[in-house]
Amino acid sequence: MIALLTGKLAYRSPEQIIVDVAGVGYRLQIPLSTFYALPEEGNVQLQVHTHVKEDAIYLFGFSSRVEKDLFVLLISVSGVGPKLAITTLSHIAPEELALALSEGDIPRLTAIPGIGKKSAERLILELQDKATAYALNATIPPRDNNKAKPEDDQQDALSALVNLGYKETLAKRALNTLRLPPGSPLEDILKAALQNLMK
Repeated sequence: MIALLTGKLAYRSPEQIIVDVAGVGYRLQIPLSTFYALPEEGNVQLQVHTHVKEDAIYLFGFSSRVEKDLFVLLISVSGVGPKLAITTLSHIAPEELALALSEGDIPRLTAIPGIGKKSAERLILELQDKATAYALNATIPPRDNNKAKPEDDQQDALSALVNLGYKETLAKRALNTLRLPPGSPLEDILKAALQNLMK
């Protein structure tokens, strides 16, 4: 089982990255919080969760141990798969998620696509005690705002929103109504679009 990868960042998008380790490219699915923390290029080190299914092996990458631990906690709950866990960590910072779980904040959890009231209640019931320690101690790396702008920011943002569970028409509408300065980084576009969608 792969638990940690250190190598050169060969490709990055809001949903996945490829890390070149000694000539072998490892594809990892990532939450937006990890995407924000990654450099544009260069060497990276990621916490990894290896998820084995009957037909494939999937790798999920995280910029911090806290993110990985919360991901593992989320998928331990019945009805929560890796996709929903990644969506959750893309919509809410790890320390905020831990706080919402420890305080039983149902409205905060149900604001995340794919989590209804029953799912939120189940998450709180099963994870409240475990999340309390993270709520008190969790930290994530600071976001790097000095990244170069990818050529296809709008398309990357649309793809990320669709992968997070939003319908394409809704995602396009959210992106088209943004009032951001020209040349805004992809991270700002995604953050503003998510705020629009969660209103």
